[in-house]
Amino acid sequence: MALTESTMLTLATPAPNFQLLDVVSEKTISLSTFEGKKALLVMFICRHCPFVKHVQLELAKIGKDYVSKDVGIVAISSNNIETHPDDAPDKLKEMALELEFNFPYCFDETQEVAKSYTAACTPDFFLFDADFKLAYRGQLDDSRPSNEKPVTGSDLRAALDVVLAGKNIGEEQKPSVGCNIKWKPGNEPPYFG
Repeated sequence: MALTESTMLTLATPAPNFQLLDVVSEKTISLSTFEGKKALLVMFICRHCPFVKHVQLELAKIGKDYVSKDVGIVAISSNNIETHPDDAPDKLKEMALELEFNFPYCFDETQEVAKSYTAACTPDFFLFDADFKLAYRGQLDDSRPSNEKPVTGSDLRAALDVVLAGKNIGEEQKPSVGCNIKWKPGNEPPYFG
């Protein structure tokens, strides 16, 4: 299992806009969906990845724990479903319902949204402040499927709390690690390698 790290997009980068369908509600989700929120968490995840499976219960828990704190959350899967059919929209919907996600889960068929965010791995996290400026791009916590450390979400939760307090997180952020996004042949972005 090859490891891929987050690209560590430059902090304060504006959130790229997107328009994607939520696989559960079938409503169109875009940046404007989250206007007025104190923070926006964009998570690139999928169904098949062992790194996502390892943390998926914590992702659902973060959704529940932060729903009352004025945080917008959206999950996006950008994998090529020709090679990874478990990541097709109907399977993502099953995952969202099984885990009781209380946030939209969208499918990025063209992979353009993943490219605009420089998403590289699953899971990959991008946390924006109230002005949609990037405040955090890093790991959920130190747990990995093979290291026996507990999944706590500590890094991402700390980042959320700092953004909600209106403070600066700082440059010291550990990249997320996971499986690479499964790009369609010829669609690989220049940062993929």
